[in-house]
Amino acid sequence: MKGKNLKRVQRSLIAGVAAAGLTLSGCSVTGGGGGGGAGDGTGEINALFMKQAGYSEDDYKQIIADFEEQNGGDITVNPTFVSYEALHDKIVTSAPAGTYDVVLIDVIWPAEFASKGIIADLGDKFPGAAEDELLSGVIPTAAYQDKFYGVPNGPSTKLFFYNEEMIAEVGATPEDLETWDGVLATAEKIKEAGISEYPIAWSWAQAEALICDYAQLLGAFDGEFTNDDGELIINNAQGVAALEWMKQTIDDGLTNPASTTFLEDDVSKALAQGETAFGLNWDSTMRDLQDPEISTIADAAGVLATPQGPSGARPGVNGAMAYSVTATSKNQDAAWEFIDYVTSEETQEEYVHSSQPSWKASYEKPEVIDVNPEVFAVSEEAYADSILRPAVPNYSTVSQIIQVELQNALLGKKTPQEALDDAVAAANAELED
Repeated sequence: MKGKNLKRVQRSLIAGVAAAGLTLSGCSVTGGGGGGGAGDGTGEINALFMKQAGYSEDDYKQIIADFEEQNGGDITVNPTFVSYEALHDKIVTSAPAGTYDVVLIDVIWPAEFASKGIIADLGDKFPGAAEDELLSGVIPTAAYQDKFYGVPNGPSTKLFFYNEEMIAEVGATPEDLETWDGVLATAEKIKEAGISEYPIAWSWAQAEALICDYAQLLGAFDGEFTNDDGELIINNAQGVAALEWMKQTIDDGLTNPASTTFLEDDVSKALAQGETAFGLNWDSTMRDLQDPEISTIADAAGVLATPQGPSGARPGVNGAMAYSVTATSKNQDAAWEFIDYVTSEETQEEYVHSSQPSWKASYEKPEVIDVNPEVFAVSEEAYADSILRPAVPNYSTVSQIIQVELQNALLGKKTPQEALDDAVAAANAELED
């Protein structure tokens, strides 16, 4: 399969950049940090990845083996895998020592990492001439103040997964799941029939996973996180209605109350074991649900774009991630070579079972679509609209404030209005500092 990478697409552009002296190391200390260097483009690099959604550890290990074989061993990659919940702090604490050369970052972190000088400006290499060949929605994944600090690993949002056999048992169809009202009505039938005690599972632990689920429901209720001035406004009518809806599904016995301790892997396992009928999860989830070695519903896993809310909207949370070069890496050119390889059209198409590709041409190739036809079938609708989490340098602190208050409401410690009033007051005070 002949594919493209960023280097092939813009070889002439890179040559011109190099001639002008605009090397990667020249912009690696943007916003502070420093201490990095281009290196000679060979040697050993250390890469930090996530071991949850998207590419699996086995995927990365094979990608690395193929990369090392292709470059004749001139560059070797030492991978480290951590949970998503540990990824942010691992990047921050390791930055001064230059422990990692390549780091996988979330779409919500570029503002913080760039302003602190943790990651390098890649604007001399990305997007360049590849801009017209990439999905427009993924390009700004790691953008901040008109600069690019990472190369996206593909579009990503949470999709709605369901058990086809369970809905069929109560006479429901996928069309009944196009709206959240329809989902609840179907869940009630499944519960009443004794098929599943708790037909819906969510990742509502006090973590970023909770923010992502709330984001999709907030969007479904026609809400947004912030106003035009960047102030948090989730205590308005739309934000409160979304949280009231969430709490009501627990009170009605439709949502598994253990969801307040679940992360995405727990939702995937509950679906795979036939314990629950419905769950929001990242687009890579279908890989696990269709694996007969770990799933009891391999032939009964269905997927749709997130259901419509009362407003008719159905935005997915933007969950894209990107590969960045650290500003303190001493081997930034070799780090770029790996990023160029892992984000190439050919590599992304080979691992499309785990993550959707960034390249427009991939969505027109039957041999690619056939690997993950169910997800491709809903991808256009799923990626058509998205809701963004606040792009602020202190996002991590703001997110933690919101997580605590969302949980306070879900656990009945506060009313949704009280919880969101407190979240907005504390978060906006943080944003003013």
